[in-house]
Amino acid sequence: MNITPGTNRRHVLKLLAASTAAPLILPRSLFGAAAPSNKINIGCIGVGWQGGENLNSFLGQDDCRVVAICDVDESHLKEAVSRVNGRYHNQGCKGYKDFRELLARKDIDAVCISTPDHWHSIPAIAAANAGKDIFCEKPLSHTLGEGIAMVAAVSKNKRIWQTGSWQRAQASFRWAAELIQNGYVGKVTRVEVGLPAGHSDFAGTGRDRPDGDVPAGVDYEMWTGPAQMMPFNPCRFHKNWRWNYNTGGGQLMDWIGHHCDIAHWGLANAEFGCGPDDAVGPLEVSATADVPARDAVWNTATKYRIECKYPNNVELVIAGGHDLQGGAKWIGPNGWVRVDRGVLEASNTDWIRNIQKLDKSGDLKIKLYNSPGHHKEFLDSIRSRKRTLTPVEIAHRSQTPGHLGYIAATVGRKLKWDAVKQEIAGDAEATALLTKKMRAPWHI
Repeated sequence: MNITPGTNRRHVLKLLAASTAAPLILPRSLFGAAAPSNKINIGCIGVGWQGGENLNSFLGQDDCRVVAICDVDESHLKEAVSRVNGRYHNQGCKGYKDFRELLARKDIDAVCISTPDHWHSIPAIAAANAGKDIFCEKPLSHTLGEGIAMVAAVSKNKRIWQTGSWQRAQASFRWAAELIQNGYVGKVTRVEVGLPAGHSDFAGTGRDRPDGDVPAGVDYEMWTGPAQMMPFNPCRFHKNWRWNYNTGGGQLMDWIGHHCDIAHWGLANAEFGCGPDDAVGPLEVSATADVPARDAVWNTATKYRIECKYPNNVELVIAGGHDLQGGAKWIGPNGWVRVDRGVLEASNTDWIRNIQKLDKSGDLKIKLYNSPGHHKEFLDSIRSRKRTLTPVEIAHRSQTPGHLGYIAATVGRKLKWDAVKQEIAGDAEATALLTKKMRAPWHI
C-alpha cells in the first residue's frame, strides 16, 4: 500500500480496511500537527462502564486534555464526547468508531484503553508502535501469548505504561507490601490470594435471555473484532462480556490483576520473598475449576483453585469459592499479614501501627513509592519517563498465574513454567493454549 503525506484521509482508511494488516498504524505526518500545548493530550478507547470512570479521572486532571473518544457504541460515544466538551466548554473533542483513526492523530500523546479483555492487545500494540504512552485496564491481556507480545511492543518502543489496577496507589496496600518487604513476617513461605467466585449480573440481564438483534448504533462486527463471531446476546454484551471465554476470563481474570498484583508486590524482595518485582513468577502450576458447559452463555469458571510453586520454596494459592479470605495474605515464621479493600490486619497488631509511623516518618529501610493516584502518576511518568508502579511487565507477571491456572485446569495436569523464556516446558497441548486464533483480518 503506497501512502504519502498528501493522501486523502477517507481514501487512506478505505485502503486500510481492505488490507489484511488490519492493525496497521498510519504515519503521524499524514494528517498534520496540532497546535503545540504544554498539556498531555489523551485519547480514550472504550468509554463504557470502567472506561467512563477512567475518562472522568482524566477530566479531573489539570495537566492533560482529553481530545478524542473512540467507542463502537454510538450512544456511549456521543455521551462521552458531550461530557468532555461540556467540561472544557468547547467542541475540541472528536469522536471515532475506529481506534485506528484515533491513533493516526499526531497530536495525541497517550491513550486510555478500557475495552473488553479481547480488545486489549491489538490497540495497545498499535498504540505503542504509534509512539503513544498507554493506560490500559486489567487484566493485561486475553491470553498469556498476547501479554508477551504487549510487553515486547511497549519495551521496543520505550513507552510509558500504567495498568488500571489502582490498588498500589492506596495506602493500606502499600503498607502491607512494606511490612512484607521489610521482613516483619520473616521469609515468606506461603501466600494466599482470595478472589470472588460465581458470576455477577452487572448489566441486569440474567444469563438466560435468547439471542436477539444488535442494538441500534452498535457496530457489533467491530465490537467482536478478533474474537469468534457469535450471535448477539445481551447477556454477554456490555459489562457481562467477562463471563464468556470468547471475550473475557471470568472472576479469576477479572480480579487477578488486583490481588495477585499485590501478592507479588510483597514478594519483590530477594531476602524475604522471590526477587525483583518484574521477575516474580511461578515455577509450577496446578489447578482445578468448576466450569459450565462450553456453549453456555456464561461459561467461565464459577469455582477454582490454583496452586503455584515459586522460587525460594514459596507456595502461592489462588482460589475463588474455597476457604481463602479475600485479598492477599502473606505467611512466614514470624506471623502473617492480610490486606483487602477496607482491611489491613496482621498477627501482631503492633506491626500495623509501627509501619504507619515509620512510613510517614520516612525511616523505613525499604520504603515504597507513595503514588498520588494511578491516573496522576501516569501523567507524571509521561513527563519524567520513569516507569509507573504498575508497568506492563508487572501487569503481565501478575496475570500469569491466572492464565496458567486456566490452562492447567483445562489439560488436567501440573505445568512447569519457565518465567525467563516465558514457556511451558514439555507440554505441547498446554503450550497451544497460550494463544487463541484471532478472527481475520485481526492479528498481532
